[in-house]
Parts: sequence; C-alpha cells; structure tokens
Amino acid sequence: RERIYQRYIDVTENENGTPTSIAFKNTEHFNFAFDLVDALAEREPNKLAMLHVSGHKTERRFTFSDIKKYSNKTANYFLSKGIKKGDRVMLVLKRHYQFWFSIVALHKIGAIVIPATNQLVQHDFSYRFKAAGVKAIVCTGDGDVAHQVDLAEEELGIRLIKMMAHGEREGWADFDSEMSGFSDVFERPTDPEKLSCGNDPNLMFFTSGTTGYPKIATHCHRYALGHFITARYWHNVDPNGIHFTISDTGWGKALWGKLYGQWLSETCVFVYDFDRFDAAVILPMFKKYNIT
Repeated sequence: RERIYQRYIDVTENENGTPTSIAFKNTEHFNFAFDLVDALAEREPNKLAMLHVSGHKTERRFTFSDIKKYSNKTANYFLSKGIKKGDRVMLVLKRHYQFWFSIVALHKIGAIVIPATNQLVQHDFSYRFKAAGVKAIVCTGDGDVAHQVDLAEEELGIRLIKMMAHGEREGWADFDSEMSGFSDVFERPTDPEKLSCGNDPNLMFFTSGTTGYPKIATHCHRYALGHFITARYWHNVDPNGIHFTISDTGWGKALWGKLYGQWLSETCVFVYDFDRFDAAVILPMFKKYNIT
C-alpha cells in the first residue's frame, strides 16, 4: 500500500531491493511535523511511534496520535512563552521522551532546534548561546546541566526562556506540569509568514570541534527527507518492527536514528533512557521487546 513518504520520495530498486535512483518531489512546502507525524496520526492513529523505557524501567508507549497530541500541547506551551518562527531553541534532554514532544512542536512553530548534549559545561553553553543567538532552552533536571546553563547566562548577561523537564529548579519553568494544561489542537498555519517549511531553516547542529571551535551546520525542513535513505537502506527498518539507535538526543546520530528516517519509514523507535551504558542491562531488551 501507499506509504506517506511516497508523496515526497520516488525510489527505484533493482531485483535485490537495492536503490538505483532516488528523486525528491513536493518538497517546497514539506514540514516533517505536519506532513509526516500528523499525517500518520490521521491515517493510523493507533500505530506505535515510540516505546520508551526510563532509567527506572518504566515503560511508556506513544502512538502517532499521542505524538501529535503532545507536540500540539508543547507547541501551544512554547507559544505562550514567547517562542515564535525563527527563534533558536536549545534542547538538552538526554533520552527523555520530552525531546520528541519538543522537536516536533518546534518544527510546527517554525523555530530552529539546536540539539545539545548534557555533557556541556558553562563555557560550552556560553559559546553556543552567543554563536547561535539562543532565545530559549529546554533542559533535563538531571545532573548539573541547569546550573551550568545558569552560569553561562550570568556570564553573558542575557535572559533566556528556561524550561526544565524531569525536575524543578528556581528560575526555571516546569515543562511537565505546565505543558500538560495546554490545548492539544494546533493547526497548520495558513499564513505563509507563519508557516516554516521546505528550504526554511529548522535545525542547527554544532560540530564536534575537532579542528577548533565547534561550527554551526544549519539544515532546512527538507533535511528530514534525506534520512529516509539512512533508515530504509542502511538501518533496514521494518514498518512493523522496532528500531533501536542508542545515541543521546544531543548528537546528530539521534536525528538520523531516532526520528526522521524511522518515522518516514513508519517504524517504531525504541528508546532506553539510561545514564551509563551497561550491556548486561541493554542486551536482554532486544529479546524482551522484540527489537528488530
């Protein structure tokens, strides 16, 4: 049957299933959040999008309908904080499920997402805040991350919009309790000035800084489509299976392996929100959850 990605991608395969050509189409107004996530929520609302296991082994199952609902709530929450199209928003959320709510919501608003690792400290944040013109941050309550953000904010003499998931801290809004009170309706903007899509920027990565300071790599909405190849032909995902990429959401690998290509391929992503890698804990999960 038709898959949603086929509205935007034409692939020709040989007799072995290897792609011999690929072409992109209808990309001028493409927005991953509206055109893939919401479209899947409408067509298959009960299809599993993410199986999330917390560090305490709490299981949460989110359907595409759930992702649409919670990303809409989050988008309305962000708007209430003053976040709008073009604003730069940093996400330091480890493997918390709130990352998926937030990035999809920011794509809907048209803000620019800056994923970041929780390993950053004051000088790392200061450099990134200044280089990217960061306006807001959604941060984990784990560890010392929020304190390092506060130190960087003080050093630069700026005032960020600060929201915290998985914790509470003075001077930070409580993402979990505040977001839940907002409407789960968020319509695609009809005003071209408010809709972000196609070639509009929606994502900034900071490079690893191997040869000097980290540099900004900016991507647009069409970037998501490119990772269909990653998921379908490199990860070999199964639309009826479960895919596990272990990366923290602060790294580019997370968007290659825990979001764009996988959901374009209509497969479920598995997320284990651990602090330290422990093979003895992780490997049995492959059998328990039938990770394909």
